[in-house]
Amino acid sequence: MPRPILYSTIVSQPCRAVLLTADSIGLELEVREVSLMAQDQLKNSFTKINPQHTVPTLDDNGDIIWDSHAIMSYLVGKYGKNDDLYPKDLTKRALVDQRLHFDSGILFALLRQISYPIFFDNVKTVPEEKNKLVKEGYDFLNIFLEGKKWLAGDSYTLADISCVTTLTSLAVLVPIDSYPNIVSWVKTCEDEIKGYARLGAPGNTAFHEKIQSHLQSPGQD
Repeated sequence: MPRPILYSTIVSQPCRAVLLTADSIGLELEVREVSLMAQDQLKNSFTKINPQHTVPTLDDNGDIIWDSHAIMSYLVGKYGKNDDLYPKDLTKRALVDQRLHFDSGILFALLRQISYPIFFDNVKTVPEEKNKLVKEGYDFLNIFLEGKKWLAGDSYTLADISCVTTLTSLAVLVPIDSYPNIVSWVKTCEDEIKGYARLGAPGNTAFHEKIQSHLQSPGQD
């Protein structure tokens, strides 16, 4: 059977989360790079399979799924050898789901709201109201991690994979230095999530470089 196809781009946090999930369960994907700057996602060939024209998009032998969180849980359910990343126990799964919604509804939503104007509208600073909301999100995350190694259990889950890919990119815009639990957790994720150095870090570095190239320090012309 052909490998599942993932339409992806290296600078996308959700795409990296899917790649890390696949690597964690030993699943080899066929990755097809989509250039957002070249608007590949708006081409007819892509909108036919995903009218919302977002990445990541998964084509699993004709079954089309988009949204990273949906893709990640699907891959674990279909191809995972166990349920470590996404527990079948409903109470444990509910906690993972809550953290995934925290990522999509707060962390990634804010990252998108801040970064898109920087990339596309020549905005040079993080608006104060967005900065405040990010720090509020950091406060919550710091509390979630109090006395814990991982976000939702005794080993890493989809919650950690999803949140850390977003958080490490968001940190270039709003630093995490004053949140010790988050700093410690990020280091743990970098060290222990399978494939992070190969699949997570390079894309995050590329995102940081792109953001910094668009930002302008106060006082510069």
